[in-house]
Amino acid sequence: MAGSKGIAQLGELMQLAFVPDDFDAAVTHWTQVMGVGPFFLMESIHLDGMKYRGEPTDAVFDLALAYWGDIQIELIRPRDDHPSIYRGEYADVGGGLHHVCILVDDIEEAYRVCGEQGAEVVIEGSLGKTKVIYVDPGEGPGSLVEILQQDPDGPDLFGMIKAAGEGWDGSDPLRKLG
Repeated sequence: MAGSKGIAQLGELMQLAFVPDDFDAAVTHWTQVMGVGPFFLMESIHLDGMKYRGEPTDAVFDLALAYWGDIQIELIRPRDDHPSIYRGEYADVGGGLHHVCILVDDIEEAYRVCGEQGAEVVIEGSLGKTKVIYVDPGEGPGSLVEILQQDPDGPDLFGMIKAAGEGWDGSDPLRKLG
């Protein structure tokens, strides 16, 4: 479409995310085989106002974050069977890539562009002033795009995690946050 903006133009790719069948084995693989870490674990996350395909959901999940250079690696562990992208059709990626993430300054612009491109919003919600949507641009499992607008006044959590990985010596590979 001439003159229209694609989803990739909303922001730079900053994350590769996985929903492994065995979360602990995935942490071990990433830290010991790949040398990525340390991972920072956030447990029992539920997004405020979380909706799955427009309907409220009480889905809860854990996530662990680390950096491989400038790319964030996210490992997700669903905690329940409530409707979400971490169970069912979107989780059926055989341990492969589940979604990518881009950061944006304007989530409303992201909604607009995704709508223009026919990308379905499958998850939306917030953590405080941080807002997030996950969109399916039409190719099914493994092709989801997370679009995140961070709280501009919040702590630089991603910067702290990235700094911890610089020169990491392999000790304490999974660290709890909060």
